[in-house]
Amino acid sequence: MPITRCRACGSPGLRPFLSLGETPLADALVTGEALGREERRYPLEVAFCESCTLVQQLHDVPPQELFVDNYLYFSSFSNHVLAHSRAHALDLIERRRLGPRSLVVEIASNDGYLLRNFVEAGIPALGIDPAPGQADAAEAAGVPTVREFFGDELARRLVADGRCANVIIANNVLAHVPDLDGFVAGLRTLLAPGGLITVENPYVRDLVEHCEFDTIYHEHHCYFSCTAIDRLVRRHGLFLNDVEYFSDLHGGTLRWHIGDRPDPTDTVWRYLDDEARTLANFAYYQEFASEVETVRSELLTLLRQLRAEGRRVAAYGAAAKGSTLVNYAGIGPDLVEYVVDRNVHKVGKYMPGVHIPIRPVEALLEDPPDYVLLLAWNFKDEIVRQQDEYLRRGGRFIVPIPRPQVLELAGALV
Repeated sequence: MPITRCRACGSPGLRPFLSLGETPLADALVTGEALGREERRYPLEVAFCESCTLVQQLHDVPPQELFVDNYLYFSSFSNHVLAHSRAHALDLIERRRLGPRSLVVEIASNDGYLLRNFVEAGIPALGIDPAPGQADAAEAAGVPTVREFFGDELARRLVADGRCANVIIANNVLAHVPDLDGFVAGLRTLLAPGGLITVENPYVRDLVEHCEFDTIYHEHHCYFSCTAIDRLVRRHGLFLNDVEYFSDLHGGTLRWHIGDRPDPTDTVWRYLDDEARTLANFAYYQEFASEVETVRSELLTLLRQLRAEGRRVAAYGAAAKGSTLVNYAGIGPDLVEYVVDRNVHKVGKYMPGVHIPIRPVEALLEDPPDYVLLLAWNFKDEIVRQQDEYLRRGGRFIVPIPRPQVLELAGALV
């Protein structure tokens, strides 16, 4: 479904600046039985809204196809995500003085990776996630989960049932929401007076300045700045009151603190002032497409050179961002023999579109390639630590973003 008006403010002033062609759904991994069947492909194009500055995709895919039928992401497979989330939970418990009479709600709670920290502390928690496998895992970990998509209608039902949230957490979900107004209206409805909403999402500045084009895929409808968030939440009686930045998470992540009363920190004003001079303008995005093509060209040149020399290349991370990269660049089994992943739900399947087989991580030692392309480059440090034995045996990693480069062993182990 083509989008002709801004998903947030409704303006028709959308200006396209990057097209990655037509690609399969990034999380629609292919089974061996389905290899001969035709895969659906959808346009992957992004634009800038001149009215509210929101960067967004110009086509929609039904959410049932994205987050129920094909979704195999489990947060608990990343140690870094677990540590980051636990630190966030413990900080919220202390700062908000949460206790047995509080309620913490997480939207897109996945496998309970975060909320279980509140459950362990005796603080009532409720997850909301429509993905069946993830909801099963969360409930097995003791996290009650509502198996629905979140919006204002669900929020009203929860409030009518006496469940107003003192804290609402929405990590890496806002980009997945096609109806932003309905989602934020639901946040406002569900929030108890004086409560706190924290929202985490990759920063659009990092996407552009570090050429992180592989974070663009059909599940990500939007790419946010502080300016876009501020304008979005104000329309629903909410206020952006603080901003935190994490350079080591998903290539650069912001955490927005949002409340029902205005109390902005100096950090908020600094971000808004800086963005007004830079990424709140279309000119900021105009050179992005040529930078993306440069990365594609350099990566293909490197991989073809290695294969011509008789080198074996594998990849690490059968994630959505990896699907975007290999499909846009046209990287198939002729250049990359296999992909490894820690997620057991993905092993034995094939990358969508290009059909590179997915194997367990142990394959790097059992059938070692000369080089490993880090498709999950956002977890580079964690992966390098995990694979120190592969490195000690002479293996090397290729990092594709922001420019393709081979990691030197000494630097990688630091």
